[in-house]
Amino acid sequence: MNTQSNMLSRSWPVMPLKYLATLVTGSTPPKSDAANYEQNGIPWIKPDDLNGLIPVETSEECLSAVGESISRVVPAGSALVCCIGTVGKIGVAGTRLATNQQINSVVFDHPKILSARFGVYALMSSEQEHIRCANKVVVAILNKSGQGNIPIPAPPIPDQSRIASYLDEQTAKIDRLMEMRRQQMALLKEQRAALIQQAVTRGLNPDAPMKDSGLPWLGEVPAHWEVKRNKFLFREIDSRSTTGAEELLTVSHITGITSRNDKEDVTMFLAESNEGYKLCEIGDLVINTMWAFMGALGFSTLRGIVSPSYNVYRLKKSAIPTYYDYLFRSPRFITEIRRYSKGIWDSRLRLYPDSFFEIRSPYPPPEEQAQIVEYIATATHRTEAALSFYARQLEVLTART
Repeated sequence: MNTQSNMLSRSWPVMPLKYLATLVTGSTPPKSDAANYEQNGIPWIKPDDLNGLIPVETSEECLSAVGESISRVVPAGSALVCCIGTVGKIGVAGTRLATNQQINSVVFDHPKILSARFGVYALMSSEQEHIRCANKVVVAILNKSGQGNIPIPAPPIPDQSRIASYLDEQTAKIDRLMEMRRQQMALLKEQRAALIQQAVTRGLNPDAPMKDSGLPWLGEVPAHWEVKRNKFLFREIDSRSTTGAEELLTVSHITGITSRNDKEDVTMFLAESNEGYKLCEIGDLVINTMWAFMGALGFSTLRGIVSPSYNVYRLKKSAIPTYYDYLFRSPRFITEIRRYSKGIWDSRLRLYPDSFFEIRSPYPPPEEQAQIVEYIATATHRTEAALSFYARQLEVLTART
């Protein structure tokens, strides 16, 4: 920033946020009452829905009129700031909506002092101040009182308008570049998924005799492959930790199975004790029962413990876990998981063991499974490198917005 800008900024009044806007802490209508939620209600926003300057207009879970009546609804244009977990993460309401209790909404109801456009940028620039002011126990928490005392510059409204217009123009350029990178990444992921799908369901020999698998999602498979119900390939494991001291693992549709310690964006509360959690060995399949229909599963490369609400399975037959990791995380197999999951609403679908065991999967000879795994690793090496490069670029560009 140049000297003139420094002089100007020093002449601006700086006031606690609570004097410039109204802060509204969200809430969670009781999940035990299904009448609080409906698919076509108003959006109910959680931290994962926040996406910087991109307006938030939809959500996975929505509130019914009943749920809305016991929630705190905020207008479009409000800033949405996560204050539990990923403190300082921000979003903008693109429509009237409600949030859960992890989010404080900043309603810009004093437009003669602080405009909504400038206010959002000012809050984005105060992320580190939000983090500094948070109580850091197990999960970082910034209460409404603490957030209200965060200093926010309040220059004259004409200056706010000029600054916001300049930032709108610059961020639009960055947004266009980011969108181009996202499109490139989406194309690479699509190509990678197609390659994996072809390999795990058709094999590597294009001249191999084929047979009908009898499954619409699978189609034809090599004639020498078997197709078996999962109950003949896997058994459920329910061994429990007596101490809870083992490494805690988590399951995601994006990363598969990873150590919880590796998660930078954890917003869930930790249990007081992990005693009684399920033991997981290397090569075990772990399925997040509640999110299996989204692909939240994977074969573990770590030994540890997982939530008691997850299901752990172990291969009964000689097989390569990585082959089935590729297969089970493929889009077509995820569609089959959704078909076998049980629940009234999409957001309530669950994949229970009896349903998982009924799903039929291909079983190539183990040596062929190994060849397929090696082929996929080699064929996708460049794609993975390009995706990592573009992801790093997006991180840099995101930091500039």
